[in-house]
Amino acid sequence: MTATLVPLVVLLPLIGSACTLILGGNRRLQVMVSTATLSAVVVIAAVLLALTQADGPTVVYLGAWDAPFGITLVVDRLSAIMLLISAIMLLGVLVYSIGQGVADRHRETPVSIFHPTYLILAAGVFDAFIAGDLFNLYVGFEILLSASYVLLTLSGTGERIRAGVTYIIVSLVSSLFFLSAIALIYGATGTVNIAQLSVRIAELPGSVQLILHLVLLIAFGIKAAVFPLSFWLPDSYPTAPAPVTAVFAGLLTKVGVYAILRSETTIFRENDLGTLFLVVGGLTMLIGILGALAQADIKRLLSFTLVSHIGYMIFGIGLGTEAAIAATIFYVVHHITVQTTLFLSTGLIERIGGATSMTRLGGLLKLSPLLGVLFFIPAMNLGGIPPFSGFLGKTALFLAGAQVGTPLVWVVVAIGALTSLITLYALARFWNMAFWRGRDEVEGYTSELLSSVQEAPEGATIVATRTMPPLMLVATTALVVVSVLLTVFAGPLFDLTTAAAHGIVDPSAYVSLVFPGGVR
Repeated sequence: MTATLVPLVVLLPLIGSACTLILGGNRRLQVMVSTATLSAVVVIAAVLLALTQADGPTVVYLGAWDAPFGITLVVDRLSAIMLLISAIMLLGVLVYSIGQGVADRHRETPVSIFHPTYLILAAGVFDAFIAGDLFNLYVGFEILLSASYVLLTLSGTGERIRAGVTYIIVSLVSSLFFLSAIALIYGATGTVNIAQLSVRIAELPGSVQLILHLVLLIAFGIKAAVFPLSFWLPDSYPTAPAPVTAVFAGLLTKVGVYAILRSETTIFRENDLGTLFLVVGGLTMLIGILGALAQADIKRLLSFTLVSHIGYMIFGIGLGTEAAIAATIFYVVHHITVQTTLFLSTGLIERIGGATSMTRLGGLLKLSPLLGVLFFIPAMNLGGIPPFSGFLGKTALFLAGAQVGTPLVWVVVAIGALTSLITLYALARFWNMAFWRGRDEVEGYTSELLSSVQEAPEGATIVATRTMPPLMLVATTALVVVSVLLTVFAGPLFDLTTAAAHGIVDPSAYVSLVFPGGVR
């Protein structure tokens, strides 16, 4: 049964995309097909996680071609966790976008284009999580990137086209590095199967391993927005419509993090770059959050916090212990949920306040107390306030670092704690300016307290509607509830991520799963 379900997580979105493209003239049917497709994937992902937890990982050899000759799909606990949280987020954002489309008469997300492209994006994300070889992982990346080019430039404004050009160029460079790495790895080992590579890479000279390792890391680092390869993100994501930005911020960078995590624990287990990861992780935290501190626009502020919190995940990967990997997986799940929710809340702030800059917002708590709560909860969560999942994830990472206990690790732990405090300050400052102060105080606060912050370049004029469409409100509320549930059920979730970490820190388990008779 499990083997039958695995390919469906990719096939269903592809079939749904084709159907919605055919139904381009019927918006209602498109919405029904898209919603049903992602709902089905959520159910399948939940079943796969339950079956994987009960019966162990599953390998599917497409077309009856055994590894390494055919396409191999692997669903272990890590893949199943990523599939489920991604499917939930994609469904929630889809519902939000449907509500926005109805309210705005589809100006921002034209249905005939949006739905097929959105489902293609989902197929690429899911394919990347279950890929058992580097080339299929590359295909998953290219599928989601091709769709993201369209979504980023929806409505065709000058600002979005400019941001799209930057994003496309950076993505193409990343893809070129990835494809070059695949070619070099295949030339050196004769395979791109991840399980087989875990054995053959270790047989290469150390200098060759290092070159292959670094080329692949550059490709994944650009996709994950790791410093100094993150320069493109703050100018690219904020220009897109709210649901598109939410998906990009919540999911696309985590696909890159997942690829780094998978390659470090399986392919390059013997070629340790832990020190490099610790340094890069610390710099990513620090540089990202300092950039956030200088922003007045909440979209750009959140984009910089996105970069900074990728640093926590890189830090956990750099530690490399089972406890650190478990904490990293937990933090990835937390960050996908909270970052997506914050961008959806920002979309509601645009509608209510007519702006996204703290220099022009005020009195929102009086206009909409519910919106104040919907932004406040994930903001405090991201800032690491106890007992939220952000606090639990960071604490787990810091404890894993304390177990290693080297001077460099302690430095990065200190940077992580400082980053958390600055994140809390930046988000609390925005909440205070936008929600707590009165509308009549805006001009005074702007001149006295906010002279050092930077506005978004060439910001578009936003018309305040003073209303929140029901579907947008329901979707945002549902994801806030999911973020709270991560705290309520943190114990079982940590048990699950610990089991997932245990399954990937030793590559021999992964190898024997893909090659039951031994590597050929």
